[in-house]
Parts: sequence; structure tokens; C-alpha cells
Amino acid sequence: MTTIISLQRRAPVFQLVALVALFVYGSATIAGFSARTSLTSMLVLASLLGLAALGQTLVLILGGLDLSVPGHIVMGAILTSQLYGTEGVSGAGAIAVVVAIAAILGAATGWICHRWRIQPLVVSLGIGSMASGATVAWTQGKLNGQAPPFLTDLTSASGTTFGIAVPPVVVIWGVLAIVVAVVLHRTVAGRRFFATGANPRAAGLARINTKKVWICVFATSAVCSALVGALLAGFAGADQTLGDPYLFSALTAVIVGGTTFMGARGDYTHTVVGALILTVLTTVLVGRGLQPADQQIIFGVLILLVVAGYGRDRRLQDRV
Repeated sequence: MTTIISLQRRAPVFQLVALVALFVYGSATIAGFSARTSLTSMLVLASLLGLAALGQTLVLILGGLDLSVPGHIVMGAILTSQLYGTEGVSGAGAIAVVVAIAAILGAATGWICHRWRIQPLVVSLGIGSMASGATVAWTQGKLNGQAPPFLTDLTSASGTTFGIAVPPVVVIWGVLAIVVAVVLHRTVAGRRFFATGANPRAAGLARINTKKVWICVFATSAVCSALVGALLAGFAGADQTLGDPYLFSALTAVIVGGTTFMGARGDYTHTVVGALILTVLTTVLVGRGLQPADQQIIFGVLILLVVAGYGRDRRLQDRV
């Protein structure tokens, strides 16, 4: 058992087994589940969920919780569509504006939380509400813009990447996952990040600029969410409630992947597996005729089981 637990800490073994089991079950019981069109659609949905969960993963490893994810998603979707579709701004220019605003708001969240030692969930909830509310107020509730066509191409399940029948957003997600893994585990910045999440006080005494870490992490989370909003605008169009499902689903993907609220515990590669599990599980539940309310119940039970398992482990700062 000790060997299994030690292996689970290094790799998402249980999650991979669950993913394979869910896929086999879906293929055996649902017609067309393993068809190519179904697989590409699931990969696109998992990519959007995984990208939305990137920032939340970093924030949880840091020891916080980001409730601004849906607000930044709405802001990114509406601003991109309105700037391009009604204001005549180029697609690249619209995305640049979205990234700049999200980075400023995210950095402000990290700075406020670190400066006054305020719980991130309180500050992030307020900042996220401000982002989405200000965007809706600017448009006066009239969402008559459209996303740049290249965003639709990026998120299309029938899209290709360099002639290969793989949706571009899936490739982007895969490359980003590799980059994040390298940065977290093979760079000085990554070691400082994990040290801050494990014990902020000890990290500060080790001359790590913990304020900079907090600012960068929350800015990254906000930018990721806003970019997901832009992608969703090309995928399904902008809407005031577009980001609501991604708060719970992204958090569930992170927790199911193995990242918990214990600080310095988790990895984005685990979240990638968690996003795939949730996407396949949702497809199975829909194929079996379950309603959204039933799905929420199952996700809640899944979170409780995972948290109960990891909650028995000690925090890293208590083990060192």
C-alpha cells in the first residue's frame, strides 16, 4: 500500500485507470461513443475545460481558490466579440486588449490577497464579478458582435492542424501542458512557486519574492480564463452565462486530477487527466440519459471521494 501511495503521488495512476475504464464502458454500452467524430468532440470539450482549469490548478497549488474564472471567461468572450464584430478592431487586437485587461485584474487580485492576507476566494469573487459586470454594462446587454473566424476554426471538431485531422485547440492544449510541466519542474521559477505553496513564511525567509509569485499566478489564471472565453466565443458564441459551468467543472477537474487545497500538492498533468475523465464521464452520463442535475450529484460525490482520500495525507510543510 505504501508503494502504491508513493507511486500515486508521482503519477495519476488511479485517474488513468478510471479514464480507461470509463472509455471502455462507454464504448461497450453507447452506440457511436468511440466513433471518430465523437472522439474529436470530446477532445475539444476536454481541451476547453483543461485550459480553463490551468489557472485554477496553479492557484490551488499556491494554497488559494480562484472564483473569478467564470467572470473572466464572460469578459473574454464578450469583449472579443464586441471589439471585433462591432468596433472594427482586428481579431489579434481584440485578443490583445482582453489579455491586457485580464492580466491587470488578475495581478490586482494577487497583490491584494498577498498585501492584506485576504482569502483569495473573497477577492477573486469580487474581481470576477467586476469583470463580467463591467463588460455587460459596456455593451448595455446588447451582444450583437461575433468572434473572429479564426477562433471558430481553432475550436472546430472537424478542424485540422498542418493537414492532420486533429482540432487545433487540442494541439494547443497538448503543447501548453508540456510547457507548463517543464516550467513547473525544470526551472527556478517552478521551484519557487512550489516552495511558496508549501510554506509561504519559509519561502519568504529563503528570499523568495512571494508577492511576485502571487501576482504572477493570479495574473496567469485570469489570462487563461479570458482566453478560454475568447475560444468559447468562437465555439458557441458570447453569452452572459457562458462561464458559469466552468467554475464547478474546472474545479472538479483539478481536484479529481489530484490537486487539493493542501498547498504545493498537485501538477497540471494531473489536471489534464482530470479534464479527460470529466469529459468522458459527462459523455457517458448524457448517453445514458441522465439529466444535468444528476450529473452534478455524481460530480459532487466524486469530489467528496477524492478529497476524502487525499485529506488523510499530511501537508507537505508538515512532512518536511
